[in-house]
Parts: sequence; structure tokens; C-alpha cells
Amino acid sequence: MSELVVIVGPTASGKTELGAALAERLAGEVVSADAFAVYRGLDIGTAKPDAATRSRVPHHLIDVADPRERYSAGMFVRDADAAIADIRARGRLPVVVGGTHFYVRALLYGLFPEPPKDPRLRQLLEAEWAADPAAVRAKLGALDPEAAGRIAGTDRQRTLRALEVCLVAGRPMTTLWREHPRGVARHRFLMLGLNLPRAEVHARIGRRVESMFAAGLLREVEVLLANGLSPRAHAVKAIGYRESCQVLAGTLTIQEAEERAKAATRQLAKRQMTWLRGETEVEWLAGAGVELLAEATARVEARGGTGTGAG
Repeated sequence: MSELVVIVGPTASGKTELGAALAERLAGEVVSADAFAVYRGLDIGTAKPDAATRSRVPHHLIDVADPRERYSAGMFVRDADAAIADIRARGRLPVVVGGTHFYVRALLYGLFPEPPKDPRLRQLLEAEWAADPAAVRAKLGALDPEAAGRIAGTDRQRTLRALEVCLVAGRPMTTLWREHPRGVARHRFLMLGLNLPRAEVHARIGRRVESMFAAGLLREVEVLLANGLSPRAHAVKAIGYRESCQVLAGTLTIQEAEERAKAATRQLAKRQMTWLRGETEVEWLAGAGVELLAEATARVEARGGTGTGAG
């Protein structure tokens, strides 16, 4: 099994900066675990590392997918496994930087075997969502409150799938996740989590959203749409992109879009921390970004580059 370091934490906590700095210090390379950074052309809104950082430290699984197509967790596991094997074969340390914790968990423990899809049921759920999304969310909240709390209210795809699993399996998706055997991990790993006060997270989120719009997020979205990307594509569900589409459609002002993006990002950070607090393997670091470099380095070196999981 491979040995790797995993950096997790709420959005805007500085995972990208810490991951790059740690990889640079320990002769490593970064494997991005971000469901939207995989898409080409989605740069500003996904806060991809800048060109200077990527020239100093190799980054994998950024700009590997066409935004007109949907990239899945299964594809991520396949591609991340290949990248990790390549990095290790060259005697370097893989540093997985995870904004999408579902991807991280799938990489470390595999995807649990979901019940088969039911096309007729899915069609009914699609119709219910079209008629009243709030009612569908309420139904999921009654059947699987944990999933409802973790999945964004605007995420139609994941909401419907979680509800479909509940109805087909007769049990919540979160219960199936917990029953999925986790005794043996797919990789040896050390997972470091960034933990900072909620007020600081919110302040960092506010600054990030404002800087994204100031850096030209609207123009980036305008170019994507002009090049054939549908405003209904999965890639455009990323926070900042969906609000930008509404600005371009004339239904939101830029100020309204910024405020909605900030609120949605705060909700995302809350869901991420709820998820991570249930992950017993996380070793928490108090702080944000590169200020944690010395402590993170010491944690890795204390393990001799190894962590928990199968060997």
C-alpha cells in the first residue's frame, strides 16, 4: 500500500497553501481532491493554486476534465491511485489536498456498494423536484437527516440519489456508509486537519469571495458559456459559478451574487466540519495555511512518512 499525507479542513482554511508548502519541504507532490478543480477553465472560482506554485510543486488532478462532462468519485479514485503510484515510484511523497471529503474518503476506503438505480423511481423523484424542491429536501430530511445536513440544498443530483438510495435500500445512505467495512484502508496515510475558529473561517471566506469577483470571475463564466458550457452543467454548480450565471442572466446583481456566494460557502464549511468531526483518523492542527507548516512537517517526520491504514 502507498504512504501519503492527507490535508483536510473547511474551505478557505489554507489547505492549498499548506499542502504545496509541505510537499515542497518534504520532496513531495500534490494530488488535488477537489471535485471542481478537475475542470479545465474553472480557475478563479475554484481557487486553484497559481502558476508560480504549480511550477515549484507538481500538482496532479487539476484541469483533467472537460467541464461539459461530469467527473465522478469513481473516476477520481482511479486517477488518484495512478497519480499516487507514479509519485511513489519516483521516490516522492504524495500529499493529498482535499476540499471534497467524499473524494478523500473514497480514495482511502473505497466506494461503498450502493443499491442499484431504479429508473422509474428516479423519474418520479425528478418530477417531484421540478414541482417542489423544498418538499423533496424535507422528505430526505425525514429519511436521512445526516445526509440532508451534509448535502447542499441546491444540489439536486446528490439530493435525489440519497433519497433514491433510502427508498430502494430501505435504510439511510449514511447508515450504509457506516456499515461499509473500514478496517483496512486502501492506503497508509496520515490525515492532518486544519481547525480554526468559525469567525476566522467566515472572515477568510468573505475575503476569498470578494477577491474572486474582483479577479474576474464573471468574465471567466462568460467565456465558459460562450464556449458551449451549459448553465445547467454539473461544473457550474460550484459556488460562485452558479451565482455568476444568474448575474449574467440578469436575475442577480453582482452584490447579491457575492452575498449569496458567501452564505453558500459558509454553509459548505459547516458541512465539511460536520463530516470531518466524524472522521476519527484526523489529527487536528490549530490554525490556518502555511503558519502550520512547521507543525505539519514535524507530524509527518514523527511518523517516518507513514500513517494509519494497511501496509
